[in-house]
Amino acid sequence: MAASQMRQSMHATIKTLSTASAELTTRAIHLPQTYAKYVGGNSGTVSQVESGLRYLTYLVPGARFHEAEIASESINSFIQLLSIYHDHLLKHRATVIDESPTLTHANIPKFQKPKPSLHARYTTYWSTSSSLYAKVATLLKVAQYTELLWEMVARRRGGEKARWRVVVLLESFKVLCRLVLLRLTNSRPLLSAPMPLREDFAPPEPEMEVTEDEMKMVDDTDVFEPRSAFGIAGVPTPPLSDSGKESIQKLAEPFNMPRTGFTLPTLPTPETVSAYLLAHVITPDDVKPAKQLLHRLTSLQGQTAEVIYILRPLVYAALMQRLAKTYGYEGTKWKKAWTPWLIGLSMEYFSRQLAKRDLLARVPGGTKSGLSALEREELKGRGKAMAWWGMRGAFYENITKKYVHGFAEKLKGKPLLDMVGGVVEDYEYLWGTYYFSTSSM
Repeated sequence: MAASQMRQSMHATIKTLSTASAELTTRAIHLPQTYAKYVGGNSGTVSQVESGLRYLTYLVPGARFHEAEIASESINSFIQLLSIYHDHLLKHRATVIDESPTLTHANIPKFQKPKPSLHARYTTYWSTSSSLYAKVATLLKVAQYTELLWEMVARRRGGEKARWRVVVLLESFKVLCRLVLLRLTNSRPLLSAPMPLREDFAPPEPEMEVTEDEMKMVDDTDVFEPRSAFGIAGVPTPPLSDSGKESIQKLAEPFNMPRTGFTLPTLPTPETVSAYLLAHVITPDDVKPAKQLLHRLTSLQGQTAEVIYILRPLVYAALMQRLAKTYGYEGTKWKKAWTPWLIGLSMEYFSRQLAKRDLLARVPGGTKSGLSALEREELKGRGKAMAWWGMRGAFYENITKKYVHGFAEKLKGKPLLDMVGGVVEDYEYLWGTYYFSTSSM
């Protein structure tokens, strides 16, 4: 009797364990789909969490904590790589919604989809028309997000010699990726962000699942209702005013006249009207084919300028490696040598001037009126990126460093500002120690 009960208990236990194991296996198999569904339905929350974690790693670079710099940068790199995966999920979801008439129709009452940016149109065209472009651009993003971590690990394991080998290797890989992208786009200038940004395919508006009642409401939109379209008295009600005058209070709803009962609509301000019109105006760039938003570099002068711009980081890193090797990777005297810094800055400035000269010769209007908005934005971004030369190499060691150090010293011992001074000291350590901490490409 006891043996029979024990046998039944064992069978029940085994059956329970088997059922639990099967359930866990099923959940584990469906975990990627569940996670993808959650990310797709909560893009705003996911972006906020990523931003919060990223800002936290920025505030704690790791210099004040013994051997914590690699841990801090590992977290930052993981967040950046995870954002690439989230971008892939959100982009796939946006593509499914755009290609499905039912889902697109169901989302009409939610929000009006904004006009896609020129950057989104251009990068989406190349990433969808060429799978190799999408793969190479993704590899380039992965290299940019993890380069500082690789440099830290190499320095910790093999010293300065191994660090510069890794730096030159990574710069060579990124140059190769950019040259491939230049070839795939038929010799068009490269954008600093070769893939669409998240806000282009995952707008920040709240996304909610469409219910049956909402679907029914969408199906009934073909019926014209004057009361719902023009208000109670048949008077259109424009958006609420955003006027800043104190004498005019913002109304939560249109005002009903006491005697006549007519609805008095609120008048939009010029800022509201201008913002609405600018969001819907069609510019010449909007009607251009996506691939024509950037001019092709058909001349040898233009192609040379772009190749020099792409090769500049590799040449600068190789010169720094050679200089460090000459001094035996010891001390800081080799960091104060001006030759690599002057050559690197000269290459970037020369490529910029050569590109402008090429545009003046090929494009009517040159850089003033002949460029598209996307080209002007990229040219402006490259100009701003040149400011990073003040934070690297000989210029930083001989000039900028003493000002950064003096600023951090002034903040010490002062309430609240002392914490800011500590963060500046952390970044002073990173800027003076690691090459990729001030890299602009």
